[in-house]
Amino acid sequence: MEITLIQGDITAQQVDAVVNAANSSLLGGGGVDGAIHRKGGPVILEECRALRASRYGGGLPTGEAVATTAGNLPARWVIHTVGPVWSASEDRSALLRDCYANGLRIADELGAATVAFPLISAGVYGWPVEDAVRQALCVLRPASPTNVTEARLVLFGADTYATAERVAAAG
Repeated sequence: MEITLIQGDITAQQVDAVVNAANSSLLGGGGVDGAIHRKGGPVILEECRALRASRYGGGLPTGEAVATTAGNLPARWVIHTVGPVWSASEDRSALLRDCYANGLRIADELGAATVAFPLISAGVYGWPVEDAVRQALCVLRPASPTNVTEARLVLFGADTYATAERVAAAG
């Protein structure tokens, strides 16, 4: 699987599946979640409401992933995953890695060859960017056998992109 770092807008990625850094309600929010819901249109929210009414009445648990249509996005599917909130006193790294692993698993189940990931938890959830990149690459680089041929890590802003390039180059 090829891993590509891209500075840009995740809602503009022409891939099979876009991963949404969702909140547990699945009903939209700020940051990546809000952007995906706005650009994708109301069909994404309708499917998320149906998921809440059936399997996820209490919300999507942190680290898990579920797919919906992508609506008006240039992708076929949105894979929603809930990242952990950063904590200096509790190691939640495994939950963050689960977001990427479960996102890849769902992509594989859908038959997606290309997937775009945001830098999960590095926005309002406060995860330090350097470590967020390390956690993402820790899962994506040695990915289990998958039909996904390209995983993009889409980074918002020049500073975040530069940090990701530096972390990726360091190993």
